Amino acid sequence: MDNAMMIGLARQQTLRRAMEISANNIANASTTGFKAERVLLETENTTRARSIDGPNRLNFVDDWGVGRDFSQGALEGTGRPLDMAIEGDGFFTLETDAGERFTREGRFTLNGDSEIVASDGARLLDAGGQPIRVLPDGGEVEIHANGEITQGGVALGVVGVTRFENIGELEKVGDNRYAAPEDSERELMLDAVVRQGFIESSNVRPIMEITRMMEVSRTYSSVTRMINQTDELSRKAVERLGRP
Repeated sequence: MDNAMMIGLARQQTLRRAMEISANNIANASTTGFKAERVLLETENTTRARSIDGPNRLNFVDDWGVGRDFSQGALEGTGRPLDMAIEGDGFFTLETDAGERFTREGRFTLNGDSEIVASDGARLLDAGGQPIRVLPDGGEVEIHANGEITQGGVALGVVGVTRFENIGELEKVGDNRYAAPEDSERELMLDAVVRQGFIESSNVRPIMEITRMMEVSRTYSSVTRMINQTDELSRKAVERLGRP
């Protein structure tokens, strides 16, 4: 197949991926703690395109992963005493059936054992890696800025907030959560700021995403026209060569 067509098809694949990611960002614009994503591209050095009368060095480009913008979203007040938002870096640590998971999603409630849990029952862990249990008849729960949880003046624990040396090592595993490699460098944040009665909104900017989708659509149309023109030129060349 003509190199121009191959390059065009490779570009269409990356554009489709970019469109899917932008559409997913928009779909999660109202998801608590969601982080906007971008497609990451790399040059295919092993397969090089050639051009007789054009540039001497042409390379195919492929998407090799997804990058995430971990900048903080706006904090929104809810008034719910168990809702929390982290101001700055770090993640809440959850205990799940699959192991520890990390999230910026701060909507919490109580389970039947009076433990602070996420919507699916995953338990919020304290700074010592233990679930946080409140007193059934202990009165109002207070969560202080340093993450300390008290109830009726009784200390129940400190919210565990984890920070990673290389945040790019985190793997998205669904439910707006991340898994970390066992050997990842991490630390318990002793200076974390936790806001009670707040949640962190998504950092997706819908207008920017819509603009990006329009740009991707226009580029895709241009590449399609280029492929069609190349195909037409090839067809005409074959017809002329076939004439007696």
